Amino acid sequence: MLLDQINNTGDIKNIPQNQYPELAQEIREFLINKISVTGGHLASNLGAVELTMALHLALDLPKDKIIWDVGHQAYTHKLLTGRKDKFDTLRQYGGMSGFPKRSESDTDSFDTGHSSTSISAGLGMVKARDLKGEDYAVVSVIGDGSLTGGLAYEAMNNASKLETNFIIILNDNEMSISESVGGMGKYLNNMRTAQGYLNLKEDVYAQLKTNNKVVDSIRRAKNSFKQLFVPGMVFENLGITYLGPVDGHDTAGLVKIIKEARKVKKAVMIHIKTTKGKGYEPAERHPARFHGTEPFLVENGLPRNPRSTANYQDIFSTVMCKLGERDDKVVAITAAMADGTGLKRFRNIYPDRFVDAGIAEEHAVTYAAGLALGGFKPVFAVYSSFLQRAYDQILEDVCLQNLPVIFAVDRAGLVGSDGETHQGIFDLSYLSSMPGMHVLAPKNKWELSDMMKFAVNLGAPIAIRYPRGNAYDGLEEFRAPIEMGKCEPIYEEKDICLLAVGSMVRIAEDVRRILKDRGLHVSLVNARFVKPIDTDYLSTAAGSHKLFVTMEENVATGGYGEKVREYVQDNRLDVNILSIAIPDQFVTHGSVDKLRKELGIDAESVAERILKEIQR
Repeated sequence: MLLDQINNTGDIKNIPQNQYPELAQEIREFLINKISVTGGHLASNLGAVELTMALHLALDLPKDKIIWDVGHQAYTHKLLTGRKDKFDTLRQYGGMSGFPKRSESDTDSFDTGHSSTSISAGLGMVKARDLKGEDYAVVSVIGDGSLTGGLAYEAMNNASKLETNFIIILNDNEMSISESVGGMGKYLNNMRTAQGYLNLKEDVYAQLKTNNKVVDSIRRAKNSFKQLFVPGMVFENLGITYLGPVDGHDTAGLVKIIKEARKVKKAVMIHIKTTKGKGYEPAERHPARFHGTEPFLVENGLPRNPRSTANYQDIFSTVMCKLGERDDKVVAITAAMADGTGLKRFRNIYPDRFVDAGIAEEHAVTYAAGLALGGFKPVFAVYSSFLQRAYDQILEDVCLQNLPVIFAVDRAGLVGSDGETHQGIFDLSYLSSMPGMHVLAPKNKWELSDMMKFAVNLGAPIAIRYPRGNAYDGLEEFRAPIEMGKCEPIYEEKDICLLAVGSMVRIAEDVRRILKDRGLHVSLVNARFVKPIDTDYLSTAAGSHKLFVTMEENVATGGYGEKVREYVQDNRLDVNILSIAIPDQFVTHGSVDKLRKELGIDAESVAERILKEIQR
């Protein structure tokens, strides 16, 4: 096998050109077989095989730098840089990350995980290169989806005045930005990157610099000609040389155009067209489902371990459809995650009240603020870690005006295999720091439904955060009505009071059983509200309990435990406090159960900490 010959960075350059298609096929088979066992991002990686091969053939790694936008398409890059034997540990605790990591390889130039950042990072690297007088190439690879994010356009605006080489590769696998003009397009690409043309262009401009009117006339004439014949004029008008579109599955052709682009002393965009999921029929038919997939059967693409119960996204989907039916003011908003957040059904039933803002969380939040001012009830469904990108808009455009925007904060808490960039462990802190914001977390699937109904009638900013994975269906008998700022006592005893937030209620049940087996008296309270906290209950419970134990799947700083501790201390309540939270650190990839144990927030660890606190 050709892959057997690739064990280190640069080994691909020993493969003859006529064997590139065979190597691409081997890479696809390797990725399909490995990801079918570990899970991971499949469709995006299958679509970027030839592109990655071409980059490794045209560039000199690690001297040259590749910045992958998001980074979910970098598996082939890892495969070609000596990490082939690590794919069995992909996204597992202690194993290889599913995203680029500088700590893994000197060929990973920038740690990524969120979208639309690659051009900005690339520009920074170009500036650093030029200030140091070095000569390496910098290439930012961005997908058409990531190009919907405003940060990418801010970066391209900055790149417009560049007078040094910087390559942007636009991997277009869904949206046609511009149509190919066949032979004319190829001719213009070759002409504009030919060394003679480039030298003539620079010499003419240098000679005419003293006569601005002549230079401006030449530029206007040149641009008028391009408007007629050159695709991608939106980029040309930004001052970025455009090459393409080209076949993103022609390795030799991509190598040629990347080498040509390196001759241009300005920002260059190479627009390539690829097929997401290429080479694996289930992924080509359903690229969204195989974007981030759980382990699956290679022969048909079906999950290896089908879900037997509904997850929180399913519950949210059902609730949203019911709310949409009952109230024509309810509008659903997503940032390019209709499938992931569970809004696909709402979109199909109420297309006029569904908005996909693209990968543009900042815009989505302010858009929701405008909708709220217009008398509607916008529900923005978004992953916790992605909502971080819109902090200023939540604070300034929603909370400052006290607008009734509902934030359905999905994937809150530990999400597992995607690692540091995706763990939703900061939302309780940053959301509850905002004046006017209400923050809730459901203990089970029924409470998620009740909280959504509460939210649409609140008339103020509100965030409901819920975890990834199967929806908890325990504690069904405890379903007290949602009241503003009120917790829900589930078991009331004395001595020890477990105050648990959201997903931690389930763990608190197990903690209580362990402590009860030790003969201890333990109360269990579903906090419900992280902001405002139930101060009345805390004041009352302090009289019958010696220890409050706050439990949350969020970092300690700014979280629920810190708020409870502050209230107890400020009011001199006679009760000790033990805060169970995630340490203030970024959390690596691994299964949620494994991460909880490592972080000391699983039931056994919490119970042990409580017993030690009692002894102390």
